[in-house]
Amino acid sequence: MADPSRLYAEHPQDVLGQWLIWRQSGPVALVVVSSTQGGSVRSPGALMAVGADGRKCGYISGGCVDADVVLQAKQAIAENKSLSLRYGDGSPFIDMPLPCGGAIEIVILPDADEAALRKCHDTLYARKRAQLSLPGLSATFTYTPKLNVRIAGRGADALALARLVRASGYGLTLQLRDGEDIDEAALEGFNDVVPLKTPQDLPVSADDAWTAFILMFHDPDWETALLKQALQGKAFYVGAVGSQKTQSRRQMHLEQEGVEPEQIARVRGPVGLLPSMRDSSMLAVSALAEIVGTYKQAQTSPFSDTALILLAAGQSKRFESGDKLLSDLSGKPVLSHAAMHLSDEPCAARIAVTGPGQPDRQRILKSAGWEIVENPDPAAGQSTSLKAAIDTAAGLPTVGHVLVLLADMPFVSDRHLLALRNARTPGISAVMSAVGDTLCPPAIFSRNTFDALGNIPGDVGARHVFRSLSNTKTIPLPQQEAIDVDTTEDLARATGALMT
Repeated sequence: MADPSRLYAEHPQDVLGQWLIWRQSGPVALVVVSSTQGGSVRSPGALMAVGADGRKCGYISGGCVDADVVLQAKQAIAENKSLSLRYGDGSPFIDMPLPCGGAIEIVILPDADEAALRKCHDTLYARKRAQLSLPGLSATFTYTPKLNVRIAGRGADALALARLVRASGYGLTLQLRDGEDIDEAALEGFNDVVPLKTPQDLPVSADDAWTAFILMFHDPDWETALLKQALQGKAFYVGAVGSQKTQSRRQMHLEQEGVEPEQIARVRGPVGLLPSMRDSSMLAVSALAEIVGTYKQAQTSPFSDTALILLAAGQSKRFESGDKLLSDLSGKPVLSHAAMHLSDEPCAARIAVTGPGQPDRQRILKSAGWEIVENPDPAAGQSTSLKAAIDTAAGLPTVGHVLVLLADMPFVSDRHLLALRNARTPGISAVMSAVGDTLCPPAIFSRNTFDALGNIPGDVGARHVFRSLSNTKTIPLPQQEAIDVDTTEDLARATGALMT
């Protein structure tokens, strides 16, 4: 029999993990929802693992056809033959109609590529987006890591939300203040609670792009420190319980601590889909619903039609000591920092431009997943590198926009890049960063500007085209993210910025 906790596993990481465990002792079929029509419980890409003995992990419907899928999978294993099946509208299985009136198409693979499944599982476990492409599947499916919720708080509200998160199968990091709360949590099976000791000695945060942070108590001594920490991380959601008056007070304290206005605006409050929930259980449902809704937005791939362009062909003429992009910045080359921009985001292409005779730069970029385009004459100006990248991007039919980045700007955050992309609404051809009144990279341009970008003269950047357009926007770039490395003095300043 299947482990009941896995019987209705939803996340691909769980299903693939069980497939890998079962595969150690015998054949296991992988069932993949390849497409759906009309209403459907699961989306394309949903997975189920079925052992030769009928054990299953995961599900593909609301119970309508899963039993038959298990039988079909057992047969596929016995015959070592892949199957493609359709249930519902247009299916030959007329005795198994779907109540929703739609259709589900599945592929059953009796001997899927174990290495491919392990890579997908391990990538998700490492908290990165993963793709699954297998022989027999007509599409490549992209999966996002599990939702993780970090709760910092005290009392009934924090524990009620922790119970709900755990019951929903999401990742949970529970940070509690009082010994009484920690003891209560232990009685309920929360044995890995992280104690909050002092605001000056917070536990190290491991928030990633798939983590939601929520503050679940009122204590001015703690609030600012915890919120500042969360805002410095990658959490897609930062929220805090309390009234609008409390929210305003927190915003004022964050401002007094020097937090940038655009960062302060990220803090949601009052939290929840429904305002003024007075009971901890209802507040937990309301808050988790808001978190899940925001997570679903984060799951979409905003850069799927965007080619990233990283200009890395500069000759370091102003840098007094070797190659600036290979100089050490916090233990790795400056270029390595820039090469990690949006590393977890699927995008239409990653195009890096280097000059001739720069094998070390190319090695770093290739290892980070960039396609290398060589500019034979970078001395002729930045425009030649931009043209080389634009010509490559224009030849890719899936590219609707380009995001232009400079390799000597190592501190630009993924959050800022996402803000640029979100600002490119219909009718807007370009969005550029700005520090005060000064335009600067990074910048995003629509396909209708490619001809102009590819014909900029000399050592002129993309702002030349930006200024010629009427339908544009600018997004403020925080000072600390605008640091570029042109001289050894700049590198020292950048090193100092990392230490503060």
